[in-house]
Amino acid sequence: MDRRKYLKVLGLTTVSGSLLLDACKNADVKPADKAVTPDAGAVSYDRTEEEKQVLKKLAGDTFFTPHEMATIALLSDIIIPADEVSGSATQAKVPDFIEFIVKDKPEFQIPMQGGLRWLDIQMSKLYGTSFKDSSKQQQLAMVDAIAYPAKAKPGMQQGVSFFNLMRNLTATGFFSSEMGIKDMGYAGNKPNQWNGVPDDVLKQYGLSYSDKELKECVKFS
Repeated sequence: MDRRKYLKVLGLTTVSGSLLLDACKNADVKPADKAVTPDAGAVSYDRTEEEKQVLKKLAGDTFFTPHEMATIALLSDIIIPADEVSGSATQAKVPDFIEFIVKDKPEFQIPMQGGLRWLDIQMSKLYGTSFKDSSKQQQLAMVDAIAYPAKAKPGMQQGVSFFNLMRNLTATGFFSSEMGIKDMGYAGNKPNQWNGVPDDVLKQYGLSYSDKELKECVKFS
């Protein structure tokens, strides 16, 4: 299975149900590839006053530091890089989505911030730098060490848990954005042209259209 097919399956099946529901709740924010998170200054009319206040508060708060956000951006683009079909995770504003999610769902704050800290400590031990300031080759080597749970070495389980969460959030953010939806080829509900009951079905029941019905009710392409 190639990277794109894997990520589509991941985004639709392994992300927790609560995350998918939260993503769906904010699906009316357009365009998603320009702003994955709700715009507190442009909340839609279907929001209650309480919801508007919550969104304004979440938009006004900042959780991750600039260093952490830079690390999240690097990781998300490693997970979903740009290709010939669509842009990268950062181009879909996935880091902004993750920033919003950890504020909206505080239970993700310690796992995410702790995981980012763990990552920097490991990189410092190995290379004397943070993940953000390491070379691309060093970054990919660390990701390879924690991206495959069955292959991870003893002592790497905290990193594995963190990367699982990071990957799930990245896939959720990307595939709930306008860019990700286009990437999947999802067209949604579209009107079609009804050409009447097929002739073989009508004959099966001994029925037929009258001239009036054919002229006024059934239009054939």
